[in-house]
Amino acid sequence: MSIKAELSETDKSRVIEMAWEDRTPFEAIERLYGLSEPQVIELMRSSIKRKTFNNWRARVSGRKTKHIKLRSSDVSRGYCSTQYKPVRKR
Repeated sequence: MSIKAELSETDKSRVIEMAWEDRTPFEAIERLYGLSEPQVIELMRSSIKRKTFNNWRARVSGRKTKHIKLRSSDVSRGYCSTQYKPVRKR
C-alpha cells in the first residue's frame, strides 16, 4: 500500500503544508504522521506539480531549519513569530 493511500486527504494536506513550512522539521512530520523524510519527499513528488516539487526540493535541500540536528539553538519553535497573526475583527 502506498503512503498516499494510508493517509486521509486532511492528513496529506497537513503533511504537505508542514513540508512547505521552513521551520517545521522533517522530524516533526515523522513524529506526528510516521513519515520519514524520503516518504515525505515521495508524497510531495506524487501530490504536487513537477515544477512546484522541484522548487520545493531546491528550498528544503540544505535548509538547516528542516532538520533538528542542523538547527541553531536559537530556533526554539516550529514556526516564525510572525507566521500566525491574530485575525482582526471588523
